[in-house]
Amino acid sequence: MPFRLPDLPFAADALAPHMSAETLEFHHGKHHKAYVDKTNALVGEKGMEGARLSEVIRAAASKGEKGLFNNSGQLWNHSFFWQCLAPAGAARPTGKLAALIEEGFGSPQALLEQFKAEAVNHFASGWAWLILDRGALKVTSLHDGDTPVAHEGMQPLLTLDVWEHAYYIDYRNARPKFVDAVVDNLINWEFVAQNLDGNGVQRADQSP
Repeated sequence: MPFRLPDLPFAADALAPHMSAETLEFHHGKHHKAYVDKTNALVGEKGMEGARLSEVIRAAASKGEKGLFNNSGQLWNHSFFWQCLAPAGAARPTGKLAALIEEGFGSPQALLEQFKAEAVNHFASGWAWLILDRGALKVTSLHDGDTPVAHEGMQPLLTLDVWEHAYYIDYRNARPKFVDAVVDNLINWEFVAQNLDGNGVQRADQSP
């Protein structure tokens, strides 16, 4: 069986008004699906059938296979991204996650402001990330289809897609409004906290 398009972990209209069902129809149903289809086609061309998605990403990175790397990375990034979202009213950081946020940023609000700034100011297409690096939280971003899967020691906790297809239907070209809406209302903090166990990559991985 080839890689598949994972189901959304919520109803298509569950994130409204911050993210519309129409956006999800295009973002998940068309853009994410296109990455799945292209990855499957390229895996066949490269003779990599049978490898896990994370293995495909790392092999493509090491071999300089840009087409396969970008598409497989985008397949994984989106699969992780959907799990980072939850309907409005999702729980705020608690426990170990809250303690790490206080240690690294001073307060949850300070973290959110830094994460927003990273997402808004990232040049062109890419992803804003909250990662765990040697026991400490860090905010960073990656360009295009690049992914923490390809970077040793970069343990993914939370991401935000800042490609235009993520927000153009709802917010046109106003990336800052999109970032504010998602970060202030839709973060699935329970999922972020789960990823402190170092298994974040596995939560969006697939076997073919």
